[in-house]
Amino acid sequence: MKKLLLTMGLLAGVLSYAQAWKGAGDQKAQAGINVWGFGTGPTASYDYGLSNLISVGGGANVYFNEDEDNPFIFGRIGFHLQEALALPSEIDVYPGLNIGVAGRNFGLGVYLGARYFFTENWGAFIEAGNNGSFGVSYSF
Repeated sequence: MKKLLLTMGLLAGVLSYAQAWKGAGDQKAQAGINVWGFGTGPTASYDYGLSNLISVGGGANVYFNEDEDNPFIFGRIGFHLQEALALPSEIDVYPGLNIGVAGRNFGLGVYLGARYFFTENWGAFIEAGNNGSFGVSYSF
């Protein structure tokens, strides 16, 4: 029983230092699965904090279906609402915009995302909008 209580106490201490959004200079990398229409594929993105509210970054995803493969390479901007909504430090909610090249065409996407960090560096994310994705987040 003592070992269980000690483990739970150490885990609670580690979890209490998790921070989903630190503001200016914060860096997050994400990797996961992209779900869009009738297909799926890998996705990856990176965000760099300009302020407590705004981040910029980039990413890429590929949508595989029966007919063709559709890559999307994009720049992104996010608006982090953690402070405005008085969320706990482990949670960040962020709407955003992706602008880039989808195959040979111009690509534009909007999304609403959320991150939850389990430890100081590792968390999970989910984004929904023109397409959806979920996976793991890493904080530098």
